[in-house]
Amino acid sequence: MLNIKILGPGCAKCYAVERAATAGLEALLRKNPDLEATLVHIEDYAEIEKYPVLFTPALVINEQVICAGRIPKKEEIIRWYEDALNHGK
Repeated sequence: MLNIKILGPGCAKCYAVERAATAGLEALLRKNPDLEATLVHIEDYAEIEKYPVLFTPALVINEQVICAGRIPKKEEIIRWYEDALNHGK
């Protein structure tokens, strides 16, 4: 199970992270169609403040902040998803 969150107020960089995260998830789902996953974009500042991030956008996978303040590449995100799945076993 993957629980994916993009944290950010809705700027262009936040949406770029959301697109990359979605593309990475779609690629992973093609290889593993039975994978359960959720992906949400959190724009509410009160919710964002619950996470230890100084800069947005941020990518959170299974409640762990994985990346903040930059736009990761899809390949990086896929690797992070796979790592999260392997650590969850």
